[in-house]
Amino acid sequence: MRTAIYPGTFDPITYGHLDIARRAAALFDRLIIVVADNAQKKPVFNAAERQALIAEAVRDLPGHITVDRFSGLTVDYARQAGANVIVRGLRAVTDFEWEFQLGLINEKLAPDLETVCLLSAQKHLFLSASVVRDVAQHGRLDQLSDLVPPHVAQALVRVYDRPAAPALGDCTAI
Repeated sequence: MRTAIYPGTFDPITYGHLDIARRAAALFDRLIIVVADNAQKKPVFNAAERQALIAEAVRDLPGHITVDRFSGLTVDYARQAGANVIVRGLRAVTDFEWEFQLGLINEKLAPDLETVCLLSAQKHLFLSASVVRDVAQHGRLDQLSDLVPPHVAQALVRVYDRPAAPALGDCTAI
């Protein structure tokens, strides 16, 4: 049985992440999407919330997909889960450099694990969780429907829905 993990912060899960998950699930007998609980990052959603958002998003995807979370080294989680493969997504050259570094250190730490990078679909090349957070944070909540599933957009609305900032020229000098 070929088990793969797809680790990431997923803050929040995007349609780009889901495309990689769907395609990875078709390649492996079992796919575990693993939410990284990294204390150094300041996520909008805590790990349990991200896990729940992802579980809802993958509910109807084909294949045997589960969602879990971890804190620590990805290779340690992979071994505990009995995974043979770490799946990563690539959007651009800058992603490649980072993923290449991760792949090399993971190979050093766990030579028995393979890293497989899936190329982003063209329509998702620009899409990242940080872009989604920026769009939401700047009040463009109506623009989220092409970026994230509806329930994720609703969660972002709950976080970021606040009165709009005054338009340029509407500020009063004090």
